[in-house]
Amino acid sequence: MTNSLNFLKSEAASELTENILPFWLERMIDPNGGFYGRIDGNGKLCADAPRGGILTARILWTFASAYRLLGREEYLRAALLARDEIRDRFFDKENGGTYWSLDAQRNPLDTKKQIYAIAFTVYGLSELYRAIGDQGSLELAIELYRSIEKYSFDNVLNGYLEAFTKEWNPIEDMRLSEKDQNDAKTMNTHLHVLEGYTSLYRVWKDAGLQKQLKNLIEVFLDRILLPDGHLALFFSEDWSNTSHVTSYGHDIECAWLLAEAAEVLGDEALLKRVKSACAQTAVAALEGWSAEGGMIYERDIVDGETDADRHWWVQAETVVGCLWQWKYRKAVADSTAAGWLEKSVQEWAFIKQNIINPEGEWYWSLRADGTPNREDDLAGFWKCPYHNGRMCMEILQMNE
Repeated sequence: MTNSLNFLKSEAASELTENILPFWLERMIDPNGGFYGRIDGNGKLCADAPRGGILTARILWTFASAYRLLGREEYLRAALLARDEIRDRFFDKENGGTYWSLDAQRNPLDTKKQIYAIAFTVYGLSELYRAIGDQGSLELAIELYRSIEKYSFDNVLNGYLEAFTKEWNPIEDMRLSEKDQNDAKTMNTHLHVLEGYTSLYRVWKDAGLQKQLKNLIEVFLDRILLPDGHLALFFSEDWSNTSHVTSYGHDIECAWLLAEAAEVLGDEALLKRVKSACAQTAVAALEGWSAEGGMIYERDIVDGETDADRHWWVQAETVVGCLWQWKYRKAVADSTAAGWLEKSVQEWAFIKQNIINPEGEWYWSLRADGTPNREDDLAGFWKCPYHNGRMCMEILQMNE
């Protein structure tokens, strides 16, 4: 097992420092300020593309975390550039929260308040505080957390509502993207509010945040995780499940993010429940995985149709989810532990052969027919260095 983990660490260090991060440092920084909005699937810079709040928040998190681990000044400069863009351009100084997007000239474009994006901003700002103790970043993260609690938290039915207008009024189209259902509550937003709150609680031990983080974990255990281990994805305001799809990538991602949240919270009884639930979810996720073919995207549970594309982020989360299962199972001398580490190694081999773009960064996906997807971005509104960068950093921080 030691050899396998050491192999992964060596590979992860090279991939992070020689491919992923250099791509973003060399090709995505706008000399006029901030980061460009898009590089297409063929490597062409689209300088006039809108700039997403999620993209900027994920860049912030990635480079802050990389600086914390590796101490390279160029990583800190990138993190501070992203912080400044969030503070000076994305943050709504009048109403609170952050805008969904800016135009290419860095002016507000879509001013809606999407809770998913604001949660990612909390995540990035908290990580920067963790890395360098930047008090302004912590204060802004806390302010955004309080906006989420004030406007999005459902005090009657529990959970978090999806989106609002600039002034925090109800909004007709709450969808995160065009492919999503227009429902009041989603697994995806709850997962990333959980992620942001975990990051914030790690550095700010506030009693109110502690309560809400615990509540979020319990929402997953009681509302979102299904009896078969998969996640329900969409809900009405009263938590009626409207889902019809199994998302294998979200299954395996949740299987470690939920565990991380419970670890940071430090409630041993709750952590015991979470470990059991995450073990079931990780096993359920592997219905979509094979050593030779990686992790497929999703399956429609009504008609049985499968989307067998292998998306970049799903592959990255598969490596991490399997590693966390190895960590927990070896700690209790579970005989299956070694198999989970081997799955991480096999998944990395699949990524290396099929997902990494020889010209830099990762392809959006490998098509079901085995060809690289060059139609979707190498970098863009949704294509960020966070999933693959975080995969590398989770490997580097994993102990024998």
